[in-house]
Amino acid sequence: MPAILMVQGTILDKDRYAAYVAAVRPLIGAHGGRAIANGSEREILEGPPTSERLVVFEFPSMAALKGFWESPEYVPVKAIRAGAADLRVWAIPT
Repeated sequence: MPAILMVQGTILDKDRYAAYVAAVRPLIGAHGGRAIANGSEREILEGPPTSERLVVFEFPSMAALKGFWESPEYVPVKAIRAGAADLRVWAIPT
């Protein structure tokens, strides 16, 4: 069953966050993940507007998602992101 990794937040340091994105995308792909929604543009259908960025990835399974999130290769990549963004991250089985 596929799983969704949803990330929402505010980028605080664009250069450091860009370095994080460049490093994390190949790792996500290596675990079968792919971006299915990316960016801050969206149509609000209900609720207050927000300027926070929203990115959604799909993985083949929750095991693949957690394989990425808990991988030893992700530890140094995640460190690049520290302080570069204020994020909330959800893992959602579909």
